Amino acid sequence: MNVSVLEFFIENTESDEFEGKRVIEVGSKYVNGSVRLLIEKFLKPKEYIGVDLEKGKFVDVVLDAEKLVDYFGKESFDIVVSTELLEHVTDWRSVINNMKEILKKDGYIYYYSL
Repeated sequence: MNVSVLEFFIENTESDEFEGKRVIEVGSKYVNGSVRLLIEKFLKPKEYIGVDLEKGKFVDVVLDAEKLVDYFGKESFDIVVSTELLEHVTDWRSVINNMKEILKKDGYIYYYSL
């Protein structure tokens, strides 16, 4: 993870947006950093679930991003977090659509990529 990802979250998040909310991170495998600890420690979500295509640190559910709705159902999260993901998927339109569909009405998607 590039340091600019952390800067983006520090500059663009408000604790009341996350506090007590259900959060999912799509593409959560720890490769070279993560926003998960920052969000969990300082923004205090009710629940934080990490999803990735393969097992690894910060991956709670191994799942293809095109199957988010099938697994979690529609409108099941208050916040979707994803960083540096779309350049790695085959069908980016399907992934974005799935992220939108698992998001509750008035929820937030935080996506960052270089």
